[in-house]
Amino acid sequence: MSLEEGPSVMRVVLSLLPLAVLTLIASGGQELHPATPHRHPEAQQLKNPIPSDAVSIEEGRKLFQRNCASCHGPAGKGDGSMALAGGTPSNLTDETWDHGSSDGEVFVVIRDGTTSDMEPYKDRLTDKQMWQLVNYIRSLTPKEK
Repeated sequence: MSLEEGPSVMRVVLSLLPLAVLTLIASGGQELHPATPHRHPEAQQLKNPIPSDAVSIEEGRKLFQRNCASCHGPAGKGDGSMALAGGTPSNLTDETWDHGSSDGEVFVVIRDGTTSDMEPYKDRLTDKQMWQLVNYIRSLTPKEK
């Protein structure tokens, strides 16, 4: 690159910078998630520290009703009244897990969010509460025979 090309390259870079910042702001700083099912290997390594017992599932159910049912529906089928507001919430009772199916992957989706419709809950819930939600969500899925 010659000295004459340097300033024009810099102008291009500087002209694209506001677009990059606006894109980051619009995405809420969240990592973009593919529309097709995928896995998160780092999240798969996370282990649920909360035993999946009746107490944690009940606490998760209460949290779900307060924080999740408006979109995911009272039974987790993705049919909540707020579901009409834009995106289609996941049916948490079926076998399709677009962002991975391990406890750690479900936890990370709750913690970090995936889109502007599924916002992050890391500033609203404690880690313990998010793990209780994972336990409750697990209780909604069909049991393998």
